[in-house]
Amino acid sequence: MSEKVSIGDRVVAAGFAAGWTLVPLLPQRPTAAVFRFLADRVWSRRGKSVRRLESNLARVTGLPPDSAELRELSRAGMRSYFRYFHEIFRLPSMDRGEIVRRTHVIGAEHIHDNVAAGRGVVLALPHMGNWDQAGAWLVGVGHPFTTVAERLKPESLFRRYVAFREGLGMEVLPLTGGDGHNFGTLAGRVRKGGVVCLPAERDLTKSGIEVTFFGATTKYPAGPPLLAVQTGAALLPATVYFVGDDWGIHIHPELPVPAEGSRQEKVAAVAQGLADVFEKGISEHPEDWHMLQRLWLDDLEPR
Repeated sequence: MSEKVSIGDRVVAAGFAAGWTLVPLLPQRPTAAVFRFLADRVWSRRGKSVRRLESNLARVTGLPPDSAELRELSRAGMRSYFRYFHEIFRLPSMDRGEIVRRTHVIGAEHIHDNVAAGRGVVLALPHMGNWDQAGAWLVGVGHPFTTVAERLKPESLFRRYVAFREGLGMEVLPLTGGDGHNFGTLAGRVRKGGVVCLPAERDLTKSGIEVTFFGATTKYPAGPPLLAVQTGAALLPATVYFVGDDWGIHIHPELPVPAEGSRQEKVAAVAQGLADVFEKGISEHPEDWHMLQRLWLDDLEPR
């Protein structure tokens, strides 16, 4: 059966195709200004995504809904989000050495030391900053890795995203529609001492783990904590953010797996530890947390 593609999906796919084709050919500063302008236009219209971002940021910061402070934070958030898209269009043509030089990293030794010892690493990240740039940095310092990508619509857009990430040196597995053995593949990579990077604060499956996150319940993906429990790989939370025109990555210490308890209890404990670290990282850089979707269970529409 052929894929049903809406006009909106076709427009988005065409926009991304044009972005990857045209943006690298144009001067950086003018195109960055255009993306800031577009972010401000979207923000000023106060559509559904902007209102959701503000609702999420209100939970994170405690700022009153509809306050001037929250509105300014959401504006900064939209500018950060659009900066991400501007940068991914330029990343394939950027010098890899420049990417490494302009990335300010805290805790890189947590990756280097484990890999040098032959131990696999699972890097778990929230949707912050420019996670694709962080991946380019990781490849640039000698650690190619495997990740999983949400299957976007239309299929042409998904294929372009995969090609973009593979061009940066990543191995990309589709979240859905693949061979159905993603967990086994990821486990195999870390058991051989490799690195896996996974988004980790928004569950896109039906097997998420309930955690307390900023005082309310949400579900985290089971994959990162389960890999640590099952394989003994080092699970390292990482938060990603912008530093002026450059980038920052904070790689936090390994989350320990409890020695006692059932597998389910261990996975739940590790998932909660991940949520606790992400709380701190997001609180330090709330404008760079790109969560424009419903996240907490009490925000979800009943089904």
